[in-house]
Amino acid sequence: MNLALWIVTGLLALAYFLGGGSKLIMPKEKIAAFGPSSQWVDDFSAGGVKAIGALEVLAALGLILPAVLDIAPILVPLAALGLVLIMVGAAIVRIRRHEVRFMAVDVVYIVLAGLVAWGRFGPESFIG
Repeated sequence: MNLALWIVTGLLALAYFLGGGSKLIMPKEKIAAFGPSSQWVDDFSAGGVKAIGALEVLAALGLILPAVLDIAPILVPLAALGLVLIMVGAAIVRIRRHEVRFMAVDVVYIVLAGLVAWGRFGPESFIG
């Protein structure tokens, strides 16, 4: 179980680090040009998109660094919970924009981040 949690955590961290990093360095208009699944940026200011990107990068770092450095490992499941909240917000935006077909990926991310949070709070906790 521990290995599976590390694999899922690593994949989530990579996805959110790259995705959040791209939101930080790319202009909002360039993100929107990626296609219909990226049109959500129209609902947010440029600063809002950057803030979402910053939260994603911080959460990605929070998934890995506390456990690897053995400094406040309780931050790992908290970072995973933060990602669940971000993705619930993303799903709400998709519903509001009537983009339900793009929500499948959001649900997968919610489930994976929820699995990491559950596993690291519970059976495979770094504490105790």
